[in-house]
Amino acid sequence: MAHGFTDLDALVREEKRLTAVENHSEAWAEGLSAGIEPEIIAEAALTTAIGELLRSSGETAALALIERVRERVIAGEFVPEQARH
Repeated sequence: MAHGFTDLDALVREEKRLTAVENHSEAWAEGLSAGIEPEIIAEAALTTAIGELLRSSGETAALALIERVRERVIAGEFVPEQARH
């Protein structure tokens, strides 16, 4: 029975993640249209997120998130796909 709860928890977590991505995408677009450079928006988003995570979950959780994102960057996960001709 616990397996069903795990699946439901995963679905709820994914829905929350998608909602967060949508909200951040809208904020990003608003910042760009206000003339804010992408680097400034990115730094503000990252520092806000890390600060909030530090407050809510502590240094270990914040550092773990930073390391997970670092590994994803190194793996090329965020490199835009190049147009194929």
